Amino acid sequence: MKLSDAVARAPLAASARSQRRRLVRTFGLPTFLIGGGDRAAATMQFGLSAIVLVFAVLVVPFPIAGDMSTFLIGSGLILAVCCVVVLIPWNRLSPWVLISVPLLDVVGISLMRQSDVAAGFGLLYFAPVIWLSVFFGVVGYLASILLVPVALLTATLVTPDQYVSYYTLSFLLTIVLVSTIAMVLARRWSGQQTVFERQTRTMALTLRRAQHQEELLAEVLDTVDFGVIRILADGTTTIANEAHARLQRAARSAEEAGGEESGSVFGPDGTTPIGRDQIPFARAARGEVFDNQIVWFGSTGGRRRALSVTARRTFAADGSDTGAVVVSRDVTSELTALRARDSLVSSVSHELRTPLTSIIGYLELAVDDPRVPPEARGNLEVAERNASRLLEIVSDILTASSRSEMSADLTISQQSVDLGELVRSAGEAWRPAAAERAIDVDLDGVDPAPVYADPLRMRQVIDNLLSNAVKYNRDGGVVSLRTHTDGLTTVLSVSDSGIGMTDANRQRVFERFFRAVPAEERSGTGLGMAISRDLVRAHGGDITVSSRLGLGTTFTVRLPATADSLDRATVQEPAQSLPPLGTTGSAGEA
Repeated sequence: MKLSDAVARAPLAASARSQRRRLVRTFGLPTFLIGGGDRAAATMQFGLSAIVLVFAVLVVPFPIAGDMSTFLIGSGLILAVCCVVVLIPWNRLSPWVLISVPLLDVVGISLMRQSDVAAGFGLLYFAPVIWLSVFFGVVGYLASILLVPVALLTATLVTPDQYVSYYTLSFLLTIVLVSTIAMVLARRWSGQQTVFERQTRTMALTLRRAQHQEELLAEVLDTVDFGVIRILADGTTTIANEAHARLQRAARSAEEAGGEESGSVFGPDGTTPIGRDQIPFARAARGEVFDNQIVWFGSTGGRRRALSVTARRTFAADGSDTGAVVVSRDVTSELTALRARDSLVSSVSHELRTPLTSIIGYLELAVDDPRVPPEARGNLEVAERNASRLLEIVSDILTASSRSEMSADLTISQQSVDLGELVRSAGEAWRPAAAERAIDVDLDGVDPAPVYADPLRMRQVIDNLLSNAVKYNRDGGVVSLRTHTDGLTTVLSVSDSGIGMTDANRQRVFERFFRAVPAEERSGTGLGMAISRDLVRAHGGDITVSSRLGLGTTFTVRLPATADSLDRATVQEPAQSLPPLGTTGSAGEA
């Protein structure tokens, strides 16, 4: 056995012994049942010797009627055995050597009874009988029900003035009964003790496993760089790793640096103060569930920390709520980098617009100048078109970077307009470009549909959708536009028969700067769909996409039909759904 195993088992053995002693005291059992041979022999023998000593003291002033010498020999034998029990270490000997003690007691008691039958010394037989039946199993039980009756009957038959009577038989049967009861109880207790020890070992093993799992879990949680806490249903925290404590210390330090009066806890935009009850940890303790909630700690002018917090509820096997697990992550560097990127893009785009506008203006003047030769005018027109295209790209980038947190910060002026008229006008404008590739722009499904929107911004959205539908369509394909309203929600669908998108690209189509095709194959900045979605959402609507690779793509725009419908919490689905327009596929610029 390894030293570590021995050290590990020693406390368990001591604990088992302590638990056994407590159980014995609880049931009021004699202490010799929990000790070794020394204690068992001493306890039993001390009890019997104490009774014999009382009689030995009493016979001095009150002599017995029988043979005094036989009484002294018998009592002396029992007292001598008691002294031997005290002196000899019985635990070092075989357990069967200990059986000589009760057998010698039987001899001593027989001598004491023979000295004076009427004194009732025979009742002392019960002590060795119980001892034999309890400690020596079947062998001791047989010895007790055979040896004592034989000794008693033999002494009765060999003594002239003694005879066998009903008292003799009842006494012998009582000895057999007491021996039987003692053996049964001992067997039952032994079985219970075995079960208890087995359960103790099982519980100790389970405890070690649980401790190992707890240590492993603690090591894993302390290794990760994101905070994890476990909150019970009553709001108390039971588990918290080191990373969580680290993040809380950093956030608290930033918050204290900001000062309470300055409002040092802010929402996702980093500028809107929030109350203590709106901090994600407080919300999780109230039972709320959320994903990636951003909260800033610290004043806007000082050192700040941003945490992304996610909360999930946990449930017991019976479905009852047991609390929540909250995961927090420091995203200060990520958000700072995103803001720095947006600031850089915005600055560069803004600086490019001014010279580009000037270049385009001078090119227009040069093209309109009648003194310019026709060959040079053609080159200037090409330069003007490319400069205009470059200005559009810069404008898209500037629009995308002018945002609040992760969505476009766009100024819109909503009014009641006819979406069908806007769509029809945009479709007619795109027909010449589509005709160059024999693409048909189908406007048969465009019906008058009121919408509460900014006409200029909506035309920008429609142009973006038509641009993708034409640009990423097949030669000779079809672009279908449809409008529909139920009086509450107005729906615009732009479908094409193009190349379609994979599921992975479809999920990312609204990401900024995402392009589903290589840059060398298709032009674009990857901002069109992101800007379109921001514009639609700024109107209180939403835009979705469905696509199948190789078959086509459909973009669906839902907008409030009136100012009253805009006040509703969500834009409802139209009462009458549009018939399918075919699956769609502009894997175009996102």
